[in-house]
Amino acid sequence: MSDLTTTSRSPNTVLHQENEAGEPVHWYALHTRSRHEKKVRDRLLQRNVETFLPLCERWNRWKDRTQRVEVALFPGYCFARCSVSDHVRILDVPGVADVVGINGRAEPVASREIEDIRRLIASRFRYDPHPLLDEGMEVEVVRGPLAGVRGRLLRKDRTTRLVLGVTLIHQAAVVEIHPADVARV
Repeated sequence: MSDLTTTSRSPNTVLHQENEAGEPVHWYALHTRSRHEKKVRDRLLQRNVETFLPLCERWNRWKDRTQRVEVALFPGYCFARCSVSDHVRILDVPGVADVVGINGRAEPVASREIEDIRRLIASRFRYDPHPLLDEGMEVEVVRGPLAGVRGRLLRKDRTTRLVLGVTLIHQAAVVEIHPADVARV
């Protein structure tokens, strides 16, 4: 399995690569059954399908204890890198409800959005799930470990936050950032 990297600056660019059969390979968002994201990821990996499941930590409280757990950053979604012909094999995986698309046709996720979320997860920043905003200024981080990452600027009280979204599934993550570290796109 190879790792996807891209240097494209366009937020809607889909990196065109091919599998052994010469078919184009893209990232697709898979809608999963409730709380089946990790199981779907593991089952896809068993079938040699490259996956990406962004996780975040949170504290869960039960009657008898409190524990830190890893949960999906985008509940109900997992990402798979495959060709269109692989969709039948992926839909056969227990826990996969559908491949996300428009008008019944699977749509690839912009490779830039996947790469931006990967960079966020690899960074030392604390991040949380956040609903994707339609309004807001699009900005690009100009310094620090997230330099080059684009997102929407959000201000809440005295803090400035950067929202990184996956538009196809209307999900996002938010990270606190210093306003001097971003510039308008």
